Amino acid sequence: MQGHLLTVEATNAQIYTFYQAQELVEQHMKDTRNHCAIKTVWLSVNEKGGKPEVNEHGNANGGEAKPAEDVAAFKKIPDKYETYEQLEKALRDAGLESSNLIVGIDYTKSNTWTGARTYHGKSLHDIDPSDQMWNPYQVAKAIYSKLILLQRVIYSLGRTLEAFDDDRLIPVFGFGDVTTGGSACFPFLPDGLVCHGFAQVLERYNQITPLMQLAGPTNFAPVIREAIQICKTQKSYHILVIIADGLVTNREETVQAIVDASEYPLSIVMVGVGDGPWDVMKAFDDFLPARRFDNFQFVDFDKMLRVNQVNPDVGFATAALMEIPAQFKKICEAGIL
Repeated sequence: MQGHLLTVEATNAQIYTFYQAQELVEQHMKDTRNHCAIKTVWLSVNEKGGKPEVNEHGNANGGEAKPAEDVAAFKKIPDKYETYEQLEKALRDAGLESSNLIVGIDYTKSNTWTGARTYHGKSLHDIDPSDQMWNPYQVAKAIYSKLILLQRVIYSLGRTLEAFDDDRLIPVFGFGDVTTGGSACFPFLPDGLVCHGFAQVLERYNQITPLMQLAGPTNFAPVIREAIQICKTQKSYHILVIIADGLVTNREETVQAIVDASEYPLSIVMVGVGDGPWDVMKAFDDFLPARRFDNFQFVDFDKMLRVNQVNPDVGFATAALMEIPAQFKKICEAGIL
């Protein structure tokens, strides 16, 4: 069983947890007199809480550790916008007039039990035939109904992010079902077709989800690599939105895919549905120093709804796009695009 994903090692050979490591790196960047050699290591903890085993490699594949100055140069992008108007202005100021969206949806079996608190114990993919109550995935793609929760996510994405997608052509992929497991993903439409707008994304989701056999393990790598391939082919900026319950079991492959994605004009927004826990998603968001830029943003969808009850779609848009202006600027500065 994996414990905290990432730690760092200082010259005094102390091993720090993720949270301590984050503080250490931030202090290192602020204090130029601190010459600790900082490198990425892996921390595995057995189920009984035994002695940590440390794999001292610079990446998930056991390659060379990055130089200390490269790791220290990594800076997480802060969440600093309070209103959607501020964010929209920042997007325009960064030169982002439009983008292209890609969506990945989690069909792993953990969706059946991670909604105990947020979805009354039902599967997060449960679809009400009467359409009176939406699940979290429908909600993440729709915020106009107070009763809904995954259908609602899809609709919300449409109301907010679709404005930045000129052609409204959206490749959508599922992963973690019995046919793909943790090694691949499947397209929502056959023969290379893509959804036209989030209305079709939601329509297709409602059609195929009742037929899905949830499985696992949970691995974001296949859908991230699919997005990388799209960026390579189209040579344009894309935003990959992953809607998932966050219980990643294949962490090393997922981390390596996130790191590899930072070589391309790709931002990743992970919308967490269900109860969590979200520690790993927060680690992906703020502390993967091997990346060329901070390319991962995490949004706790249930928390976002509770905090923004008056205007949840605006709250969701602000949270989801919070890091996009700085990410796009860094992509341009690095010559990635």
